[in-house]
Amino acid sequence: MAAEPLIRAAGAVLWRADGGELEVALVHRPRYDDWSLPKGKAKHGEHILRTVVREVREETGVTARLGAPLPSASYEVNGRPKRVDYWAAEAVDVAPFKPDHEVDELAWTPVPVALGLLTHQHDAALLRAFVARPRPTRSVIVLRHACAGEKRFWHGSDLLRPLDARGRWESTALTPMLAAYAPTRIVSSATARCVETILDYAVAHALPITTDAAFTVGAPPDACPPADRLRTLLSASPDPLLICTHGEHAPTLHTALTPTPPTPPTLRKAAFWTFHLNPTGTIQSIEHHTPHPT
Repeated sequence: MAAEPLIRAAGAVLWRADGGELEVALVHRPRYDDWSLPKGKAKHGEHILRTVVREVREETGVTARLGAPLPSASYEVNGRPKRVDYWAAEAVDVAPFKPDHEVDELAWTPVPVALGLLTHQHDAALLRAFVARPRPTRSVIVLRHACAGEKRFWHGSDLLRPLDARGRWESTALTPMLAAYAPTRIVSSATARCVETILDYAVAHALPITTDAAFTVGAPPDACPPADRLRTLLSASPDPLLICTHGEHAPTLHTALTPTPPTPPTLRKAAFWTFHLNPTGTIQSIEHHTPHPT
């Protein structure tokens, strides 16, 4: 007998520092008469990064920027396995809260008050795990370019080889996934396939793309080594950073950020790692995502 399909869901510890005091968002669900963290089920075919941002916005009116992932929860619902993935999420844009039949109250409260309000122990444990970690974190995304066909079938400079139809779909699919972390600095290999991969995201958010020979395959031999350029970019600004590069450079950039061996060993096309850096610059966690179903 085939196993029951996994129910995927996502939620967040949504936080803000109001006047210097840390506050978290709780929602009241009239169906269960409980206070919980914002969360909800993934739609069919929806990537989990899209799910968490959408559910937070639908339940609270807040557009969130994802930080480091938090412990997930796994349990059964009517005999089916369910997993809820959680993230720390900073409120970056707040719209008026609109109560509905799913969530009729929103409360921003200090952590001690939230711990007293939360109905479920697993939510309280998640909040304690969040509080125990440094914040805010900063995201550094290392993305391999999307599919650009076979090099052997391209006639002309490899710098100009564009995305193919699959790659254009991947670029579009990547846009809301990258937006979950809201990187504001975009640095790319100078190849057409790398620039095209993040062009949709850059245009959607009115952000410039800076090309850099350090991240370009086929760059002149005197180009800055990619690891050195990455360190320079990190020291220049604390803003979230997106780098689009090639499979050859991805493991090098991983090693520049952490001695932990890459998992997977390299990136498939259109996949990325998100590194979450603590305020001290150390790595708190690493995520791996791809727009393709896993």
